[in-house]
Amino acid sequence: MADGEGRAVRFGIIGCAAIACTLFRAIKLAPNATLVAIASRSLSKAEVFKSANGVEDSVTLYGDYESLLDDPSVDAVYIPLPTSLHVKWAVAAVEKKKHVLLEKPTAMNVAELDVIIQACEVNGVQFMDGTMWMHHRRTDKMKEFISDPSLFGELKTVHSNFTYLADSNFLANDIRLNPNLDGLGALGDIGWYCIRSILWATDYKLPNSVIANRNPTFNDSGVPLSCGASLIWDNGLIATFHCSMQAQMSMDLCVIGTRGIIHVNDFVLPFDETFASFNHCSDSRFTEPIIGWRRPLPREEVVQMEIPQDARMVVEFSKLVVGVRDEHRSPEMKWAAITRKTQLVVDAVLASIENEFKPVDVHQG
Repeated sequence: MADGEGRAVRFGIIGCAAIACTLFRAIKLAPNATLVAIASRSLSKAEVFKSANGVEDSVTLYGDYESLLDDPSVDAVYIPLPTSLHVKWAVAAVEKKKHVLLEKPTAMNVAELDVIIQACEVNGVQFMDGTMWMHHRRTDKMKEFISDPSLFGELKTVHSNFTYLADSNFLANDIRLNPNLDGLGALGDIGWYCIRSILWATDYKLPNSVIANRNPTFNDSGVPLSCGASLIWDNGLIATFHCSMQAQMSMDLCVIGTRGIIHVNDFVLPFDETFASFNHCSDSRFTEPIIGWRRPLPREEVVQMEIPQDARMVVEFSKLVVGVRDEHRSPEMKWAAITRKTQLVVDAVLASIENEFKPVDVHQG
């Protein structure tokens, strides 16, 4: 059997949140995955999801999560539940030997995430979080550029931001702003992507310290609506990010080296899912006299996509599941390590905010 081939991975979806619609489509588009079950807190909610999304009649519907986890036809589960419920249901799934694709943010803090990761290790199942942009072909091409010393040189700084303007209904009712369901707010919802992009650019080397920016904003329940931070490494590298639910839509990433630079304006969700682009440049200089840029000027690189990034995520996760299920390989734990480092920085940002914006050391732990 060739690497990654074999019987399609049979997915169950636990929870019918809006993002579950995206993953339902992704599973349909992935050639090595199939949806076999959906569970909600009531059968009627599962039926509404089925009707709204054109789910096939062959998919089993459950009115509780436990029944789906007991279904022997389910190999893996996608869990888009509120973050505060992740530990309970991810561990429950893992203990039933289900592989877990867990929506981000993956936990309220790293202590909770460690419970999930340890359960995955003990039970020998695959873990991955739902950070979709990581699986885009453009991400691979950008990594090639910044990994080439002749084009990019030494990494010096990274700047990342993700913002959108939430309406009054969202601010009043969305679970991401309910402290009993997901108290991380903008930091967990969109700051997660910014932090991941910074770690991605640094080959996942954790910063030595984090300093939260002053003047974050919160709702009446104390959930972050906007915040940011500086990440600092002892070798002089520095990165910054900002996330906000109170500003115009933006998804910008800028990675700067001694010789090269990349810019991308839609790094989380490409403008078009059939292709995506980024700008890059090496060895730019001023003209003489200083009235402009001399060549080479920044140029756009376009990357075509056969299937969208969410479907590529499902494909890559499913390949790993097949390796464990059919080829008796050990789970690939690099994804859990990447998730854990992201969570550590999230925790450090919150700790710095709570500590009057003083630096907070970041430890692998």
